[in-house]
Amino acid sequence: MSAAVATLTAPEGVQVSVPRVLRSEWLKFRTLRSSWITLFLAIGGMIGISALICWASDNRWTHMDPIERATFDPMMHSLVGVNLAQLAVGVLGVLFVTGEYGTGMIKATLGAVPSRLPVLLAKLSVFVTVILVTAIPGAFGAFFVGQKLLGVHSTTIGAHDVLRCVIGAGLYLGAVGGLAVGIGFIIRNTAGGIAALFGLLLVVDGLAHALPESWQRWIVPYLPSEAGSSVFSLARDQNTLAAWTGLGVLCAWAAASLILGWWTLARRDA
Repeated sequence: MSAAVATLTAPEGVQVSVPRVLRSEWLKFRTLRSSWITLFLAIGGMIGISALICWASDNRWTHMDPIERATFDPMMHSLVGVNLAQLAVGVLGVLFVTGEYGTGMIKATLGAVPSRLPVLLAKLSVFVTVILVTAIPGAFGAFFVGQKLLGVHSTTIGAHDVLRCVIGAGLYLGAVGGLAVGIGFIIRNTAGGIAALFGLLLVVDGLAHALPESWQRWIVPYLPSEAGSSVFSLARDQNTLAAWTGLGVLCAWAAASLILGWWTLARRDA
C-alpha cells in the first residue's frame, strides 16, 4: 500500500486532475493481490460452475422427465455461474472502498482530493471498467465451454437473443459492481457493506417471493437481482421486465446507491 500512498502526496505546484486520480485508484487496485485473486474466483467460478452444470445435464439427459427436456434451456445452463460471480464481484466492489476506511488510508486520499467527488467517480470508473473487461469475455468463455459440454443438446451464439444474453451477463456483473461501490461508500465498513449488498441481492428477493402473489407482480420485477437478470435470460413471463428495461432498473439502483454514497462522502468526515 505504500506505493499507493505515495501517489496521493502531490508535489507542490502539481494540480489534482481527473487522470491523476484515476491513475491513483488504478494503482491501488492492481497492487493488491486480493483484487486479482477475487477477480479470478469470480470469472473462474462463473466458467467452472457453468461447465459442471452443463456436463451434468448432458450426462443425465436420458434420465430427465419429458417436461424437463421440453423446457431445457441450454443457454441459461451455460450462464448459471453468473449467480456465483456476482457474489465475488460484490465483495470486491465493497472492499475496494471500505478497505481504505479500515486502514485509514482514506484520509490521505481525501487530503489529496478534498473535493471528494472525483474520488468516488475514479473508484467507480476503475472498478466497473475492470469488471466489464473481464466479465464479458468470461461470459463468452462460460457459454462456449458449456455448449461444448452439452454436445447435441447445445445451442449456438447466433440463435435468437443468445448473443444479447451472453453480453448482458457481463453487463449485469458490471452493474452489480457499481452497486457495490455505492454501498461501500454508504456503509464504510467491509462486513456491513457486504451484508447490506447480499441482503439487497438475495435476502430481500427471497422475502419478496413470500409475499402474496398479487403483491409480487408490483415488487419482485423491480428488485435489483430480478430486474438485472432479465438481460441474460430467455425465459420470460408476464411479471418479468424486458431485457434492457431490467438492466436499466438495476443501473438505477446502482445510481441511487452512488448518489447516496456521494452524499455520505461529502457530509461525513473520513
